[in-house]
Amino acid sequence: MGVEGRRVTGPIETEVLTPDLCIIGAGAAGLSVAATAVWLLGGSVVLVNKEPMGEVSLKSGCVPSQVLIAAAKRMHEARAARAFSSESTDDDPAVDLPRLRQHAMDVLATLAPMNATARYTAMGVEVIRAEARFLDASTVLAGKKTIKARRFVLATGSRPVVPDLPGLENVACLTDESLFDLADRPDHLVVVGGSASGAELAQAYRRLGVPVTLIEAGARILRHEDPEQAAVIERALRREGVCLKTSAAIERIEPQPTGGLVVHLDGGSTIAGSHLLAATGRRTRTEGLGLEMAGIETDWSGILVNRGFRTTNPLVYAIGSCASGPVAHSVQYEAGLVIRNALFRMPGWLGRTPVPRVVRTDPELAAIGLTETEARAKYRSIRILRWPLSAIDRAQIEGATAGHVKAILTRRGRVLGCSITAPHAGELIMPWALAMVRQLPVSDLARLVYPYPTFSEASKGAAMEFRKRSAPNPWLKRLIGLVRRWG
Repeated sequence: MGVEGRRVTGPIETEVLTPDLCIIGAGAAGLSVAATAVWLLGGSVVLVNKEPMGEVSLKSGCVPSQVLIAAAKRMHEARAARAFSSESTDDDPAVDLPRLRQHAMDVLATLAPMNATARYTAMGVEVIRAEARFLDASTVLAGKKTIKARRFVLATGSRPVVPDLPGLENVACLTDESLFDLADRPDHLVVVGGSASGAELAQAYRRLGVPVTLIEAGARILRHEDPEQAAVIERALRREGVCLKTSAAIERIEPQPTGGLVVHLDGGSTIAGSHLLAATGRRTRTEGLGLEMAGIETDWSGILVNRGFRTTNPLVYAIGSCASGPVAHSVQYEAGLVIRNALFRMPGWLGRTPVPRVVRTDPELAAIGLTETEARAKYRSIRILRWPLSAIDRAQIEGATAGHVKAILTRRGRVLGCSITAPHAGELIMPWALAMVRQLPVSDLARLVYPYPTFSEASKGAAMEFRKRSAPNPWLKRLIGLVRRWG
């Protein structure tokens, strides 16, 4: 079936489209599904989005915050380089916020054509700029067009959650999507939430010269990550001057007559700040979709889906951050699974292939597979391998010795999970990802030749630990003794 239209007479004349696939939402997930589907189908794909595609859609993603983090890293490196300067100065390099904002806009403008309507139209996707709404289980109304597709994919994304705190309605609250609305550098930024985004932005603003206080209600930041690795990031933040308040509940927030705000914590302590940034998670965008008309159920975490991303309506799938469950951190991977399930009825589901995730602090935290706690709950016996960066020459050369590799294995050496805190951890995790996907024993990682001097040698060190622990085996010792005699 193609994207063919027919006219329906009545009070309102509409065009009925009957494509193989209708995608609602043009964020990263929706665009990945559209590109993959049209490549496989050669057409018959409709993409509906109420906002203009391109630069505007990028602004609501992670690009601006990542630009900020990258700029802050450069500022931090510039300060560190003064230790090798022949001229001593106490002047601290100051960020030019307007220039930083312009740089972010330039990056967005460069990336925008890859997400623009013209590009996807040229591919063969019919793009409709309108608000989509389900009329029934198999029909969507988008502007003056009625869509009866063979399958639908919801990719409406999510928006930052603004926490429900007493007094918050009386102060301005920033999120990772509104950071670049700031015209001036904050005098004191208060970050609420020790999520990945909270930790990343707290460190970035501190590196830009802003006093930062991070408030987390739980006992530690990055509560979904391995406690050992999260502790490395926490120490890095404290070392750089971020004031961390963990196990701290906010009682109320009060605006100040002269500007700024005061955060009141339980126990009577207060924190005065100029700006407030919420980093407490995200909430699914489902308003106005008419999901109840289509029999699509939701809960607090998003649109309910099974392992194959199918909703409670068998004709409709949901992908990306609008779907319930953990975010896969790879929309291209999810897109392929959705196409397999929705159009070709080929089995494929999230969880069969482990997907790495990265917290973009400095050092980075990358992880894949099971944590130690999850592995102990699932397996009777496991082995844990560790290797510190301080034992790596490259880390000593660059003065970046905070962090380590931690691998979780079965007793026989199959990799169940791995986490790394190190510079470029997002790249260092990939050999472990390959080992998990191909079910390679950790001994295969130990046999690889790693270039010297590189941070990747930390993975070599951790993998070699598996062999070292096998040395006390009495049969192995006897074999080694025989070889020595014959030598």
